[in-house]
Amino acid sequence: MLNSIAVSTTDRFLEPDARLLAQSLNLPFFFVKDAIKFVSDYGYLLLKTSEGIAVAKTGKGAPKPVYVDFTSGAVDHRRRFGGGKGQDIAKAIGLNKRANLSVLDATAGLGRDAFVLACLGCSVSLCERVGFVRAMLKDGLYRASLHYEVADIIEKMPLLDNDIQGIEGGTLFDVVYLDPMYPHTEKSSAAAKKEMAFFRDLVGKDEDADALLPRAMQLAEYRVVVKRPKGAPFLNNTEPTYQLEGKSGRFDIYVQKSLDLLST
Repeated sequence: MLNSIAVSTTDRFLEPDARLLAQSLNLPFFFVKDAIKFVSDYGYLLLKTSEGIAVAKTGKGAPKPVYVDFTSGAVDHRRRFGGGKGQDIAKAIGLNKRANLSVLDATAGLGRDAFVLACLGCSVSLCERVGFVRAMLKDGLYRASLHYEVADIIEKMPLLDNDIQGIEGGTLFDVVYLDPMYPHTEKSSAAAKKEMAFFRDLVGKDEDADALLPRAMQLAEYRVVVKRPKGAPFLNNTEPTYQLEGKSGRFDIYVQKSLDLLST
């Protein structure tokens, strides 16, 4: 990782759980006696709080900690008013051709795209190989599973134990979805959401992103969808079957077999 991170808490009651989390992630533990803004030993903290697990930038003027939250804010607003199957991601996945698709989100991150697809009726299996992000995602999924408005959606979003390379060869999904980390330009960073800046800072670029596409092609029965920033090269230098262009990025679609051939 590009910047140092430790697991922490400000609550002595939660310290045993925080230490276990640090051990499971092979990260140092650091108890915060005062405010996070006074911490100088680490650039970021993975915080164990009564509300869940969050990542927080340290130092004065730092933004608020970021949680994986499927029940409020922008994610909940998108669930209610996001445009349904008219959204670009829905078209890219193929929901204009077929409902109830099985999807593998192999680079799940904060789980937001997976949540959109689950809201639209897909069964979405999630992979996330970065340890602290996976811990946040697991925590967010658990908390959302207790919320009556989204519990049925979360049931469609199992978090797998393996990354995409560890999935058994006989397993197939209708669609595999990839959104690997990519270096952002100065222009895009100014407009980037603060929470995404956290993860770009900590995780950096997926150096082996190109290797994701061949594996995804093995696991996808009908198509692989790759989310890319505008101007980014094709993943694995492989030209897609077609593209969908959006305001800030694009979807590269690699068709293996037509979804129109699915029986209704």
